[in-house]
Amino acid sequence: MADNRIDAILGAVVLAAAIAFVVYAGQVTGFGQGRGGYDLAVSFNSAEGVRVGTDVRLGGVRVGTVSAMELNRETFRADLRLMLEPGLLLPEDTMAVIAAEGLLGGAYIELRPGGSPHDLEPGGRIEQTQSAVSLVTLMLRAVTGGGEEAAP
Repeated sequence: MADNRIDAILGAVVLAAAIAFVVYAGQVTGFGQGRGGYDLAVSFNSAEGVRVGTDVRLGGVRVGTVSAMELNRETFRADLRLMLEPGLLLPEDTMAVIAAEGLLGGAYIELRPGGSPHDLEPGGRIEQTQSAVSLVTLMLRAVTGGGEEAAP
């Protein structure tokens, strides 16, 4: 009889932990929140480290995510769609930068607002971008003296 009671309590604890984990995961990923907001287009030479679901941040605060990503076969650039929070108005001269969390961390897109009095419209395009800087490329430049010329 005592074994059944212990099994029931242990089962309830495991079930509560599983529910808590699912709720936490939903909050972290934004699952269940309204898909409201608006999207903007942006294009990078290299979107290394970025994938669908990557954070978009403004002043260090998450204000959206990357909702789509594809290769533009005409320009050979990475075209991304950003889904931003509703009510967030950005100046039309805003810059999008692919930034790194740290040396070994992931990447995110940082928005740097400009000073234009005109705002980007939903569905608009951020023209000013800065692509990711590859750590391997930086290390190779440091080792080889910084030149990119081919050896004679």
